[in-house]
Amino acid sequence: MRAAVIFGLDSSEKDLIPFRASLHCDWVIGVPASSSEADAVVIFGGDGTVHRHLPRLVKLQLPVLIVPCGSGNDFARAVKLGGRKKSLEAWRRFSLNGDNVRSIDLGTITPISGDRSASQGRFDSAPGRSASHKYYFCCVGGVGLDAEVARRANQLPRWLRGHGGYVVSLPPAVFKFAALPMKISLAPAENPERLITHSERPTVLAAFANTPVYGGGMKIAPRARLDDGSLDLCLITDINKFKLFCLFPTVYFGKHVGMEEVEYLQTRRLRIETEKPLDVYADGEYVCKTPIEVGIVPNALRVIVQSSHTSF
Repeated sequence: MRAAVIFGLDSSEKDLIPFRASLHCDWVIGVPASSSEADAVVIFGGDGTVHRHLPRLVKLQLPVLIVPCGSGNDFARAVKLGGRKKSLEAWRRFSLNGDNVRSIDLGTITPISGDRSASQGRFDSAPGRSASHKYYFCCVGGVGLDAEVARRANQLPRWLRGHGGYVVSLPPAVFKFAALPMKISLAPAENPERLITHSERPTVLAAFANTPVYGGGMKIAPRARLDDGSLDLCLITDINKFKLFCLFPTVYFGKHVGMEEVEYLQTRRLRIETEKPLDVYADGEYVCKTPIEVGIVPNALRVIVQSSHTSF
């Protein structure tokens, strides 16, 4: 067997030692140029490392094993590999039987070109055109408060980012962030090629999710599944700052979806427009600015899990 290895910033060849000792395998460092150069890809890293390599991994269509070694490991949690021991067990099973590979969905973010009338305080009525570049994401993306918290967290030292960086960055962002006008358009289930305006109001957070968790285990989208062909959308409208601050602890348990200021729904495609360009983050990484279209690609990535019966 041949395996290609990708190391994130917080990992090194020392992390590979248990995997080398378990079963015979030829290891190649780096992303393979083609699928004929390896039988699998092993990533030692967090969400950011996975995010940066998604375009290449989608093209290769090789089974991918995640070994959580980053400051954020929500994707590893989502595929039920919350620790290195579990990843090692999954690798041993794959090496022996190869029957523990599952296909999962990935989200996409596409910037939209087109003029908007921000100076007049309104959204552009023209549909706009999607740019040619499409960004993949594996976990959760967002516009608004989520992006601001991610921006602040990325400025922290790496050791702090890996030990509650999102939580540390949340309070100052909550009390300084103001709800911003956003136009959210959704594709109806009966006609996914069409977009219909869903809301056009001040919004604190618009989070679109492929996985239930982000920010170190916060269940922003508790009903999200990696293989259902849909995105889960969580919208938090204008809300008192103190109530917003009190809301976020409930996100760790997914209890926020019952609050009146929170709207939770599913869609295969959506568009977010804002009066002025806002940052868009996904998997904890900066992606682009609004306006954007967000979609889902079913069965885009093959992942190695503990068992063929692993439930997402």
